[in-house]
Amino acid sequence: MAFGVLLVTGAMTHQEGYAAGFRADPRAKVVAVSDEKDVDGRRAGLNRKLAGELGVPYIPDLDDALGRADVDLVSITTEHHRQGRVSIRCAQAGKHVYLDKPLAGNLEEARELERIVKRRGLRSQMFTQVLFPPAQRARRLVASGVLGELRAVHADLLFAKGFADNQPVRPRRENATPNLFLVPDAKREMFNIAVYSLALIRWLSGRKAFRSVRSVTGNYFLAENRVRDFEDFGILAVNLEGGLTATIASGRTGWRSHAGSGHLRTKLIGSRGNLFLDGQAARGELCFEGQTYWRVPAVNKDDPQAFWASSDQRKTGAPEWFLPPLAPNIDQSGFLDALERGREAEVTVSDGVRILEALFAAYRSASSGELVAIS
Repeated sequence: MAFGVLLVTGAMTHQEGYAAGFRADPRAKVVAVSDEKDVDGRRAGLNRKLAGELGVPYIPDLDDALGRADVDLVSITTEHHRQGRVSIRCAQAGKHVYLDKPLAGNLEEARELERIVKRRGLRSQMFTQVLFPPAQRARRLVASGVLGELRAVHADLLFAKGFADNQPVRPRRENATPNLFLVPDAKREMFNIAVYSLALIRWLSGRKAFRSVRSVTGNYFLAENRVRDFEDFGILAVNLEGGLTATIASGRTGWRSHAGSGHLRTKLIGSRGNLFLDGQAARGELCFEGQTYWRVPAVNKDDPQAFWASSDQRKTGAPEWFLPPLAPNIDQSGFLDALERGREAEVTVSDGVRILEALFAAYRSASSGELVAIS
């Protein structure tokens, strides 16, 4: 029997990929798309669009959708300032929750969600990259003991998407308590990208606690982010329990910064050895006489930073990347594994809360210029 999946939000969110992932696994059946009943016309239209593409009903009142007996789990990809309250409603209805990253737009709702999930005995997972091949290889090597004791990690994750221009470089005045993270033409990129690296470091270390963070944010590449006062780049230096240290470089650096999707580099420092993994290095390149160099796509006014798959913004003429094929549903199938086997997922709501605590501490640090303890 397949798990019934309710999708909360539709097109022009990461739901486009998550829905495809669930549909690709025979253990899941997407039964409907829904959302809060008071969403604006743009969001309601995009929700209906994905429902139509999937051939499932759009239920405009989330409470009605949660009342369906054929809904076992909910995939939630709202804007971050809504995601906490929506996830709480889904968990209160007794549904397992699969969540976009980061978990929520504030810690109070994230912690309430954690309490409900634990009290109701629900399964949960936040999307990350820990099930992707580069992270899996890093974990195997750490577990093998070849590095000895893991002492430091450096993670570069820089997305080569969006149209960068010559932004004037000046010191950034960061907001210590941001409450808006995503609008149609811009995202807070430390919030949206450093989350992956924090999740990786916590996962590789055996869920060691974050103790403190120092952070700097900047605006170097994207005009939309400067106008919105959203950072497009962030650097974090993190201390974890047991003396483990980590540094993170995160951001969206524009189409021309990398021939592929961007830099994905991890350096592991151990007591007996070091390791460097490059998850986006070209294994080979085919060149032909008369072949033009790779080109960036035309501007899509509805999605200028290429956030969403449906806007179909891809480089052309890029090198051939000889990389192992990545199953498109690798993360969604991982959550279905957890449900089927009655075990915790690799990155649960509880992990997401700890990661969110580190992210919000990083904003306080970027605002104050000081090291911030993580409680």
